[in-house]
Amino acid sequence: MTTLLIIVHVIICIVLILAVLLQSGKAADLAGAFGGAGSQTAFGPRSRQTILSKITTVCAVLFMLTSIGLWILSGKTSSVAKDIPVQPAAAETQKKTEEKAPSSQTPSDETNKVATQSEQTKTDQVQTDQTRK
Repeated sequence: MTTLLIIVHVIICIVLILAVLLQSGKAADLAGAFGGAGSQTAFGPRSRQTILSKITTVCAVLFMLTSIGLWILSGKTSSVAKDIPVQPAAAETQKKTEEKAPSSQTPSDETNKVATQSEQTKTDQVQTDQTRK
């Protein structure tokens, strides 16, 4: 069904392109070619509809309908990406590493312990230096 709709859609696209390109513009007379707008009124005279304009209208409506049909059918098909393994998000990875670490110690507590240990070492060194003197 989808393949048939795609083929019809492509044919309609080609006919629509050709119908639009074959039509002449409103200012197709000699004055319009040199930039003069004297031959046009505010809205232009309403001319009768040619076969090309009818084809353009019909193809435009069919193009919209086939586009909507393809959109509806695309939602019913399965995804190509369903077989690709999903990588865990960064937040989930961080939660897993926090679960492995003891929950009583936070990174700031560990930093404070290191700072306290280095201060204690400095104090011990000062005391050792004073006892030597």
